[in-house]
Amino acid sequence: MRFGTLDWSPALDHPHLLAAPVRQALEAWAKNSPDAVGQVLVAPIDPDQADTADMTATYELPLEASANCVLVAGKRNGEERLAAAIVRATTRADVNSTIKKLLDVRKASFLPTDRAVTDAGMEYGGITPIGLPGQYRVLLDTRTTASPAIIGSGIRGSKILLPGEVLAELPGSEIVEGLAKE
Repeated sequence: MRFGTLDWSPALDHPHLLAAPVRQALEAWAKNSPDAVGQVLVAPIDPDQADTADMTATYELPLEASANCVLVAGKRNGEERLAAAIVRATTRADVNSTIKKLLDVRKASFLPTDRAVTDAGMEYGGITPIGLPGQYRVLLDTRTTASPAIIGSGIRGSKILLPGEVLAELPGSEIVEGLAKE
């Protein structure tokens, strides 16, 4: 399938284009939902063009199709609470209100890059909700579930494309109204 100037193929047919945790999560998900996972596509990209603005311009993709995954943490009674917030690139995660309330913490902050990369087992610029460790709540803004979404593949050298309704079926995900602001 062609979207933008990229040719997209079934993700599990190209495991070299996926970080190990992403591939493993897709394989596990496929056991219960093969039709859903069959709609998860991947395309190689230039790793130097992995950042959203560069990628959409280079490959003639609509910015609103991109969904960014940001990792957030907060503490309550000494317990760290973690979440991955997935929001359209045309919006920004509402960390100081919605995410803070969902995590039930006084303050929520973006994880530092080094920690995000280490925790996820993925490359910066490729972090995706697919394959994150179990301690992360996966929060999807409702806008990410309504139309195709381009997300990370765990590496900078490719991107995943999937229907929003398939993203909403991601095991353990929570759909949240107002997770992002314009």
